[in-house]
Amino acid sequence: MLRMHVVSAVFRRNVLSYFSGVLGYLFIVVFVVAAAFLAFSPQFFTKNAANLDQLTEWFPMLLLFIVPAITMNVWADERRQGTDELLFTMPATDVEILLGKYFAVLAVYTIALLFSAANVGVLMWIGQPDLGQVFATYFGYWIAGATLLAAGMVASSLTSSATVAFVLGVVICAVPVFIGHLSFGFIGVGLMVAGGLALLAGILRTVTLTSGDSRRGIWTIVLGVVLLLAGAGISLLPEALWQDVVASVGVPQQLQDFGLGLLPLTGILYFLSLTGFMLYLNLVLIARRHWSSSQQTSMGAQFAVRVVALVVALAGVNLLVSHASTTADLTGENLYSFSETTSRLLDDISSERPVTISAFISPEVPRDYVEVRTRLIGLLRQYGREAGSRVEVRIVDVEPFSEQAEEAEHYGISPRRVRSERDGRQITENVFMGAVVTSSYDEVVIPFIGPGTPVEYELTRSISTVSNAERATVGILTTDAQVLSGGGEWQIVTELKQQYHVKEVSADSPIPADEFDVLLAVLPSSLTAPQMENFVAHVQSGAPVLIFDDPFPLAMSRGSGVSLAPRQPKPSPGGAMGGMGGMFGGMNQQQGPPKASEGRATSLMQALDTAWNYDEIAWDAFNPHLEFGDIPPEYLFISPASGLSGAISTSSDITSGLQEVVAIYAGTIRPRAGSNLKFQPLLRTGTNSGLLAWDEFTQMSFDFASRSPAALPKSPDEILHVVDADAHVLAAHITGNDSRKLNVVYVADCDLISDWTFAQRQLNPELRFDNVTFVLNAVDVLAGDTRYLDLRKRRPEQRTLEEVEKRTASFKAERLAKEEEADKAAKQKLEDAEARFEKQRKEIEADETLDPRTREIMLANVSATERRRLKVDRANIDNEKKYQIDQIKAETEREIRETERRIMYMAVAIPPIPAVLLGIIVLLLRLYQERQNISRERLAPQ
Repeated sequence: MLRMHVVSAVFRRNVLSYFSGVLGYLFIVVFVVAAAFLAFSPQFFTKNAANLDQLTEWFPMLLLFIVPAITMNVWADERRQGTDELLFTMPATDVEILLGKYFAVLAVYTIALLFSAANVGVLMWIGQPDLGQVFATYFGYWIAGATLLAAGMVASSLTSSATVAFVLGVVICAVPVFIGHLSFGFIGVGLMVAGGLALLAGILRTVTLTSGDSRRGIWTIVLGVVLLLAGAGISLLPEALWQDVVASVGVPQQLQDFGLGLLPLTGILYFLSLTGFMLYLNLVLIARRHWSSSQQTSMGAQFAVRVVALVVALAGVNLLVSHASTTADLTGENLYSFSETTSRLLDDISSERPVTISAFISPEVPRDYVEVRTRLIGLLRQYGREAGSRVEVRIVDVEPFSEQAEEAEHYGISPRRVRSERDGRQITENVFMGAVVTSSYDEVVIPFIGPGTPVEYELTRSISTVSNAERATVGILTTDAQVLSGGGEWQIVTELKQQYHVKEVSADSPIPADEFDVLLAVLPSSLTAPQMENFVAHVQSGAPVLIFDDPFPLAMSRGSGVSLAPRQPKPSPGGAMGGMGGMFGGMNQQQGPPKASEGRATSLMQALDTAWNYDEIAWDAFNPHLEFGDIPPEYLFISPASGLSGAISTSSDITSGLQEVVAIYAGTIRPRAGSNLKFQPLLRTGTNSGLLAWDEFTQMSFDFASRSPAALPKSPDEILHVVDADAHVLAAHITGNDSRKLNVVYVADCDLISDWTFAQRQLNPELRFDNVTFVLNAVDVLAGDTRYLDLRKRRPEQRTLEEVEKRTASFKAERLAKEEEADKAAKQKLEDAEARFEKQRKEIEADETLDPRTREIMLANVSATERRRLKVDRANIDNEKKYQIDQIKAETEREIRETERRIMYMAVAIPPIPAVLLGIIVLLLRLYQERQNISRERLAPQ
């Protein structure tokens, strides 16, 4: 029976021994300083995330220093001083002594780790970290250190030299730390070299020495043969097996989950198993003193078998538990806790048709992509853990021009060129952030996951798609918008294909409702009268329809303006692909067939009991994005922050939970008086808004490519915006009754669904519009598939370095102000130069003594001279402005870097202070106690 008072006595003796000298405090101070330096390295500010990811990445290396430093004297010092014999003759068992010493080194390590927790205070000073994630991270540090402490004690038991114990401790601890970086080939060669040396030593011992030594030699030969065979067998194993199985058991790999804010049962059991194995090995080594010389060989063989059996048992337990998905998510927003939809979906996956997720991710990404990369990796690990063998997860680090990059591009995952700012310079980086989900049924490729992408939704939807043999179908109506044709399919089609089958539907003949589940119609006002008749008949049948129409479809415009607006004639046959005739002979080309009701879609509006002015748009003065203050009010930012609580409907499944939607030059709709249909507004402008007629916001142009008239938007200064104090409806869900079957979502803006909105979601982390979510929700609700609605609404909170951002923002504001002053000064100089020329011109024209010919010559000379001078002046002014702006940028970057350095120095200087103060206090107390114990007669006279 374990006697705790004995364990406690050994524990107190070793803890007091460690803190009795200066060296123990020195090691702790070095550890704390190193941890702070690694946690707040320059990369920490580059990533702009309030967490300890940088420290987690380097922490296993840090353990290689602190663990041997704590454990090197545990057994070695006892041997050196000869107190080990005294210790083992005490009335205590080997287990009690071992546990007392282990708890002592664990207490010392825990104290060192608590001192380093000052990093959390620094983190809270400069940001708002997720304290749940921080706790899980520090728990991971603690349990990883506790495991390696047991390994360090093994090293200390092998020698009487503290220095040798430190070196051996580093070597033994390095095995679980670096095992993920090795390969079967490397280990196989190492085992064969060790086996060869053991075989040679055994042969020499057997041939040359006594019978007792010969028996040992035979065992050495057996060991050498076993090592040779094991090395040869391991060398033949495929490297993929190493990556999938062995590499995952390294300490850095196990720490990753803790750093994300998770407490995985598999990770905890891994560390506990390794700790138990090392403690047992330690027990065997200190118990050798009980073996007589004649028992050395037999007892050694017996305990070797026991150790192997323990390894097999622990590996079996870990393998068994690895199929369990027990994981505690300590993050404040439960970032890695699956929704009921995801959990239910994973449970339904058949083990006979497993799913494989291959994620191709760049190891280094710009700061705006750090958060989504971290969450993507964390969720991928959760999928593999929760589903077990039914979902295989591959996370592939992709460097440019590598074999992994070729594999990614084979699946259609290519790098995205992402612009970011580094050291004051705009740089472009190639970023891989995609995945391919496959099963025996199907394959879905997610080309890129950007900052605005709901990660769990994308992965869960893709898994669901490939896990089922059947998919629902979305029909795309053929219109002048050319959603499926033209210059390539729209990105909304690519998005829909990840969940639905997509097929093109023509309105040239009656539309078969049984061939698809939802019909998507973009710009149906461009249909001809016969086509409109077929389309309206389909709408009136009660089939689900999603309509996007637009008085001014800006996203479909070319450089010469908009030519596909409802009030404009249909483009001539051939359109943009009509060749050079569009430029030289286009004026005489025959126009396309007329639109139904001249583009007013009258019959469709009547079927919906809805009013829509085909040449009228809405504007709204609300703009929550101050960085885009020059955007015209025709860009509509739909949000409850506009002052209208119902700007985004909270009562509809389509829009509930959305935060902001952007529409551009959008029209408005309203129910007709006396309508008995249900008209549910989904999106509305604020009350500080109004309407503009066609002639008020457009100016005429001509599109040579489509051979048709075009329109360009006027500048905001040319438009008179009159507030009408109404909240104009931009989108609505219209449903019928028993007598009239209707199920239509009508959106009076096509730009809302354009490729531009998809690009913003993937590439612009600051603009997190919900346009894509709105469209996909609408399709799902109409299709009757509401599984993914809640998933799309999950939006993690960004936890950044707010204090650093605040200071950086002030520096950048000063930079912009100075750049604006430099720009104004440059413009003023140009105006002065032009005014000088104008003054001379007027003087010459006002000189009545000059005849017309002389005046003309003088004006030409002055004009040529001033033109040359103006050209030189303009070049000099531009160069001077560029130089000033470059100087301003350089000064701003120096101030930002200096701020980051100040914070880093403070972060490194603050954590060791408590340890230093404690060491000074303990030293003063020891000096005081020593002085108190000295006899007064022995003190020197004052």
